[in-house]
Amino acid sequence: MQRKLIITEDGSHSIVMPALNVSYHSIHGAIQESKHVFIEAGLNHVLKNYHPQQLHILEMGFGTGLNVLLTAIEAEKQKINIHYTAVEEFPISIDEAKSLNYPELLQHKDLFQNVHQSEWDRDVVISEHLTIRKEKVNLINFSVNNQFHLIYYDAFDPAAQPELWTKEVFEKLFRILYQNGILVTYCSKGDVRRAMMSAGFTVKKLPGPPGKREMLRAMKA
Repeated sequence: MQRKLIITEDGSHSIVMPALNVSYHSIHGAIQESKHVFIEAGLNHVLKNYHPQQLHILEMGFGTGLNVLLTAIEAEKQKINIHYTAVEEFPISIDEAKSLNYPELLQHKDLFQNVHQSEWDRDVVISEHLTIRKEKVNLINFSVNNQFHLIYYDAFDPAAQPELWTKEVFEKLFRILYQNGILVTYCSKGDVRRAMMSAGFTVKKLPGPPGKREMLRAMKA
C-alpha cells in the first residue's frame, strides 16, 4: 500500500496512507503529539506514581519508530530500565526510516538506527537502558505471557481500523496489564471510551496535544 512522507506543523515528518485517508501522526506536529500523549501522559505518569524497577511497555502500532525513540531518550535521561514490545503487522522499510528527520531533530541518529535495524521477533538491546522486541503480527493474533505496566495504543483511527477499537480488544489488553497499569491513546471518541469501560478500565479524559481537544488514559484499577 502506498505511503507518502509529509512534514507536520512542528517541522517533524510523518507518513500518510492516501488509500486509507490516515496519517501516522497528527498533522499539527508528530513529535509534539507523541511527547504529549505517550511520554508525558503515559511514561512519565507511570514513573511518577509507581516507580517500577524495570518498566514493561507494549506499543500497538510501531509505525515510524518515533514513540520508541522518544522512550529510549527518556529512559537514558531518567536512568530507568525498559523492556519495550512493539506490535506492527506492516512495518516501514529501512529506506523509509532513513528518510525521516527525527534523528536530526532529536539528535539521536545512532539510537534511531538501532531501533530500525534491530531484528524482529527477538529481544535486542538498543541502548544501555532499553531492550526492544518487535513483533511482526496483527494485534488480534498477538499472544504474550508477560504483563505490562504501560500500553501505548497508537493504532490507526477507528474509521480506518474499527476492528482494533472494540470491547474484545480492550479486554485482551486489560488482561495483560499489571494492576494499576495504564493505557494511553490519542483517540477520545465516545465509542472507544465506552468500549474501554465495558472491558473493565477506569477511563479519564485528558487535554489533547495541539490540534486535538482530548485524549484518553485508561487504568486497570
